[in-house]
Amino acid sequence: MSNNPKFSAKNVTELSHPLAKHFVAHLRDKTTKPALFRTLCKKVSLLLALEASREFEVTLTEVDTPLEKTTCGIFSEDIVIVPILRAGLGMIEPIMELFPNVAVGYVGIQRDEETALPSEYYSKLPPLEGRTVILTDPMLATGGSAAHAIELIKKCKPSKVILLSIVSAPEGICHVVNAHPDIHIVTASIDRCLSSKKYILPGLGDFGDRLYGTSH
Repeated sequence: MSNNPKFSAKNVTELSHPLAKHFVAHLRDKTTKPALFRTLCKKVSLLLALEASREFEVTLTEVDTPLEKTTCGIFSEDIVIVPILRAGLGMIEPIMELFPNVAVGYVGIQRDEETALPSEYYSKLPPLEGRTVILTDPMLATGGSAAHAIELIKKCKPSKVILLSIVSAPEGICHVVNAHPDIHIVTASIDRCLSSKKYILPGLGDFGDRLYGTSH
């Protein structure tokens, strides 16, 4: 097992909401069936998106209420969601419902089981220059895939990149923050560490397999 590394709290937000803890507990449970697992994934993803959007920009505009005119803030952030295939797909539906005008791109990155190193096999991104990118990666283990995806995204000059992860290992957080110190990570849980085989402990197993019911 790896030692638990340190990282700066300014780069990372761990959800403290009781519902997040409740949902993650059921995601961890090995008896949770795929249908419920997908529902819980969506609920946690919504909480993550709400937290991530706390400092998003609004534009002041005048609105007529039934009684008088008033000045209101209208959401004005230009957002692109980029899931890391395949597991990241399970997180995008609630974010799209929250921000209905978003664009969606895709990055396919797989980890070599022997070396734990990432390799890109697919990428399709809309224009990102000046836009806010929400990258979804439900399991931030070594951080290699996320860091690789962020590097790819940054080449397109977005205004900022926010990484949403349901369960994160300290080692993965450190890897991403060291490679990209300007990135903000929002996660539902910071777990204990990685195992010798680079699995998150206590974790919740293979997220993609549990999401799509492909576990053996």
